[in-house]
Amino acid sequence: MAIPVIDFSKLNGEERAKTMAQIHNGCEEWGFFQLINHGIPEELLERVKKVCSEFYKLERGENFKNSKTVKLLNELAEKKSGEKVEHADWEDVITLLDDNEWPENTPDFRETMAEYRSELKKLAQRIMEVMDENLGLPKGFIKKAFNGGDGDNAFFGTKVSHYPPCPYPELVNGLRAHTDAGGVILLFQDDKVGGLQMLKGGEWIDVQPLPNAIVINTGDQIEVLSNGRYKSCWHRVLGSPSGNRRSVASFYNPSLKATISPAPQLVVEKENQEVEDTYPEFVFGDYMSVYAEQKFLPKEPRFQAVRAK
Repeated sequence: MAIPVIDFSKLNGEERAKTMAQIHNGCEEWGFFQLINHGIPEELLERVKKVCSEFYKLERGENFKNSKTVKLLNELAEKKSGEKVEHADWEDVITLLDDNEWPENTPDFRETMAEYRSELKKLAQRIMEVMDENLGLPKGFIKKAFNGGDGDNAFFGTKVSHYPPCPYPELVNGLRAHTDAGGVILLFQDDKVGGLQMLKGGEWIDVQPLPNAIVINTGDQIEVLSNGRYKSCWHRVLGSPSGNRRSVASFYNPSLKATISPAPQLVVEKENQEVEDTYPEFVFGDYMSVYAEQKFLPKEPRFQAVRAK
């Protein structure tokens, strides 16, 4: 079983209806799909690979070797008790925002990643418009909800991660299983070193590396806005004893001040429906406060916890 691979360029041709249906299926049945021919220049993607790999070698690799995670893993391995690292991930990560500090010592990193983020943000907005149409919502509905109205207030962040070779992958996760808190996630993953898996039907499925594809997955806020039609999907990253996995994930999330609730067009009142069976209305910042403490726990209690705020 393999996650769907969709040719995004066919949205503009004779196969538009078929492509729309494929994206709808990817959102509704999977929560994960891969886009090819997505419009982001391959030359830019090659530069992203280059600067991200060079950044890790120049600015991060030695730091990770001395990190608490490495120390904890080595201590557990020496005990030979079979005990696993429970509250840490075998991941080195930085986050890029428009207004935070970026790496300065890697040539062309800033220029390349700024250009890449601009392209990814436009792609995220195109995907949301497809979701609007597939769900029968007005064009721009999801974008407007995430921005808290008109304007450009949505949160757009990019997480640059590396998963170095792990000497004891059976004792630690590359990244623990979770659903994403936000909206639309666009991942440019390593095309040689795998490790990303998604959960479907109780089975963990590999998200196979595909050169220059962009992996799309839906977060918790898309689940709420779609009233459960498009559910966020559990996923994780496994550690590997060989290879240095690169991962660049961008998140188009609501503004912290945005109010999120199911789209009225998708809500059907049912007799005797319990309040707990419905998605609540909440301010996204409140949800993030809950998520920060419960990221690796079941998501349903998060929705109920934010209901009580």
